[in-house]
Amino acid sequence: MPTETVETSVPFRAGREGYASFRIPAVVVTHAGTVLAFCEGRVGSQEDFGNIDVVLKRSTDGGRTWGPLKVVGGNGTDLAGNPAPVVLDSGRILLVQVRNAASATENAIRRGEVSAANGRRVWLQYSDDDGLTWSSPREITRTTKKSHWRWYATTPGHAIQLSGGRIVVPANHSLPPSGSDVGTEGKYNGGHCLLSDNQGQTWRIGYVDDNTNGYINVNETTAAELPDGRVYFNTRNDSPAPGTRADAHSHDGGQSLAKPFRPQSCLTGPVVEASVLQLRDPDLLLYSGPADPGFRAQMSIRKSHDGGTTWHPVHTVDGLPAAYSDLARLDDGTVGLLYETGDFSAYETITFRRVPLDWLD
Repeated sequence: MPTETVETSVPFRAGREGYASFRIPAVVVTHAGTVLAFCEGRVGSQEDFGNIDVVLKRSTDGGRTWGPLKVVGGNGTDLAGNPAPVVLDSGRILLVQVRNAASATENAIRRGEVSAANGRRVWLQYSDDDGLTWSSPREITRTTKKSHWRWYATTPGHAIQLSGGRIVVPANHSLPPSGSDVGTEGKYNGGHCLLSDNQGQTWRIGYVDDNTNGYINVNETTAAELPDGRVYFNTRNDSPAPGTRADAHSHDGGQSLAKPFRPQSCLTGPVVEASVLQLRDPDLLLYSGPADPGFRAQMSIRKSHDGGTTWHPVHTVDGLPAAYSDLARLDDGTVGLLYETGDFSAYETITFRRVPLDWLD
């Protein structure tokens, strides 16, 4: 039986602190034990375009209380979003993100009406003082985006550093549509990852999955390093069938996939982003995401003892509306879950929960 209750706090609430909405959560824990909760602060509405900042709150007590909101990534009145943070072995915190070029709307980029050069671009920032201050952003688009890709997004959620030092940032992109297919939402999604072997100084593209057969439409992807050194990728599948989740493994640190993404029938839920987290002690792979098959609701955590091949039954956090989420290890007995939720809509708050590991037994 669980020996602790699940503690809850709300770092971000829609309509507060100058933002109409907060979306796209990402969470990491620094070497000092500080919890860093990132998300998009959307100034005017819930929409995926417009005036959007990457914002941050810090917690020095394990996610029970939160400090003031800080804008980490701003792009004037245009979009800065999809925060992908990772804490390096050196203690430095990297933050990869995307930014729209001025006046490049999401729909125009998706439809191919905006050139790749003037669409979404990839940027990098870092902090060496536990997330208190951040470097000026540095653009890394040239080596992280192919010239024919249009719409582009990192993760959402945390990135990872492998035991050998390589940084892996899952990402996704779209290909330019043509002819009668112009405007067909989701048909041209593809997945890839970004790799760095020198602490984020230089970057390159790892595997690329462009969904050439239309079977698995790779979209928002999350990753974890398994104890045997393989990298596990789990993705949102936007194809009509089969199912809403797919996964793949890499034997070479994300440079290529052992097999293309395949349906993961053990994970049922709506079409939505999700998160995975590998624990070392105990040896356990966790997955967070809504469990209701038809709606974004019932935020849950599931676990796998075999590297994501099979997943054990659902542990429901609550029955409320819920959408995007991210996981982080807080201490020996606790994981943190940062997720979108609310009483009547999944986008009322971004809530943080301290989940005792024995609660999952």
